[in-house]
Amino acid sequence: MMIKKILILVDNYVWFLYDIRGFCLIVDPGLSEPVIQLIEKEKWQPRAILLTHNHIDHTGGVQKIVERFPQITVFGPKETKQYGVNKIVTEGDKIIILDKIFYVFFTPGHTSGHVSYYSNPYLFCGDTLFSGGCGRVYLNKYLEMYNSIQKISSLPNNTFLCCSHEYTVSNLKFSIFLCPDDKLINLYFEKIKNRLILGKSSLPSYILFEKKVNLFLRTNEDSLKRAMGLKNSCTSFEVFLNLRLKKDFWS
Repeated sequence: MMIKKILILVDNYVWFLYDIRGFCLIVDPGLSEPVIQLIEKEKWQPRAILLTHNHIDHTGGVQKIVERFPQITVFGPKETKQYGVNKIVTEGDKIIILDKIFYVFFTPGHTSGHVSYYSNPYLFCGDTLFSGGCGRVYLNKYLEMYNSIQKISSLPNNTFLCCSHEYTVSNLKFSIFLCPDDKLINLYFEKIKNRLILGKSSLPSYILFEKKVNLFLRTNEDSLKRAMGLKNSCTSFEVFLNLRLKKDFWS
């Protein structure tokens, strides 16, 4: 199984998995035209669309893709039903696509029904976790988001993080603001900044590395608590809550 992505809108990624037979699946197509163009260029036969949540920059291309490829099956959580989903998925589901098992994880917080899809070694996590950061939390569902991120962090360390936005530089700027002496974060920031200048991408990342550079996966560290002016007795969730609120209002 091979992976490819395209950049759409301003900073959204649409992900594709495809095999040697030319079958493919599509994750979170926010636009239809560039997706259809790539499929026709590669002469792929699309079998499925996976939707993580209901925001239009993840679902906007579904209708026209289905019109062009009517044999395709659209998977998504209940909140995406209006976008042409014909297979509703939820926590614990196992779906087989392209002879691969995809495990569905309920990962709410960014939206109330957000899900992620895991097929070793790939995790398609939408707007839950980013390289160096995490998604915005809506409706004050901070505990739900924290639990979703903990669930993702429990996956194997070699898991590739296939998230939906190119937010890495912005996330790392915030991290450096809080932890200016963190050498690894500073090195990673310079590396990614240079990659983007060259027209390359920061993604996919992988879980083991994110545990070292992503502050939202380091909320149990006393050094981070000190950097944020928090007591060592603060729980990991309290650190997460303070960190996410700081990020919301940071400029």
